[in-house]
Amino acid sequence: MEVAAAADLGSLPHRVLGQTTAAATIAWPGTSLSVDALLTKHEAVLESVFPTKASEPPGTPAPITFTVRAGLKPKLRVAKPRVIIPVFPGSNCEYDTARAFRLAGAEPEILVLRNLDAAGLAESLKAFAEAISRSQILMIPGGFSAGDEPDGSGKFIAAIIKSPIVRDAVMELLKSRDGLALGICNGFQALIKTGLVPFGEIRDVDASAPTLFHNRIARHISRYAHTRVASVKSPWLARMEVGQVHTIPLSHGEGRFTAPAAVIADLVKNGQVAFQYCDAAGAPSNAIEFNPNGSLEAIEGITSPCGRVLGKMGHSERTGANVAKNIPGNKHQPLFQGGVDYFA
Repeated sequence: MEVAAAADLGSLPHRVLGQTTAAATIAWPGTSLSVDALLTKHEAVLESVFPTKASEPPGTPAPITFTVRAGLKPKLRVAKPRVIIPVFPGSNCEYDTARAFRLAGAEPEILVLRNLDAAGLAESLKAFAEAISRSQILMIPGGFSAGDEPDGSGKFIAAIIKSPIVRDAVMELLKSRDGLALGICNGFQALIKTGLVPFGEIRDVDASAPTLFHNRIARHISRYAHTRVASVKSPWLARMEVGQVHTIPLSHGEGRFTAPAAVIADLVKNGQVAFQYCDAAGAPSNAIEFNPNGSLEAIEGITSPCGRVLGKMGHSERTGANVAKNIPGNKHQPLFQGGVDYFA
């Protein structure tokens, strides 16, 4: 039968069980319970086993704003730039990444590096360098290379990039051919360890350089977070505006960005802080519900000084029309389109 019109509902047999209120409480005659208190009680059952809270950086990070675009362009324009996506033992985001670049108008190439023996590794290094030389973009995808061992994430990838034949190919791409490089999650960790961010060149880094530590919660996190565009200096950010908020999936155990205060100040001044973790309204935050790994100044991604190299923790490639439809927010970040537009 059809449901009666709203005006006629009062005449139907019914029993009022309750009504919504502005206050976050569940109440009935003689008793009232706070929803927050109930939620805390519910979450406390397994808090000691699977913690949801952790220490947070003190204070509230200020919004970082850098609105000057670098206006960089390559010497040679390419209608369909080639993207080399190396796959290391433990990489797991190569297909999503290739799809994102393909949709943006690029031509991705996936190259699997073999390390079962010395001969296979040598052949892979040569093939990797040759692939870089015929590409316009180097993309280091996410995953858990070599199980994030030894002693931390991204070190295996960094060792590959620092090998002489690959190092020369990468620097030729960036310095001589005005190419681009991007690293997401595991790739960001590798870019940090090679110095490609924030320095824009492959170099040995010391304790004064930025790094990515274990999350403050001391375990892997897998969830969505809001990030705010903090700079538009980089070509990767060409289709964005400062202050825009995107809702991006995270999946990492070592994503807490940290650096000496003076280094962070320089990054901010130079427009190298690309993204900050924030609340739904775009306010940068140190609260764990918005800044899940506890990064200083809520920094989620940084660039090289010129902006052609970008590293970030959030998986901007994990998007689609039917992905995470139950999670509110703008989940399409036009990062890959920006990289492709650079060569147009």
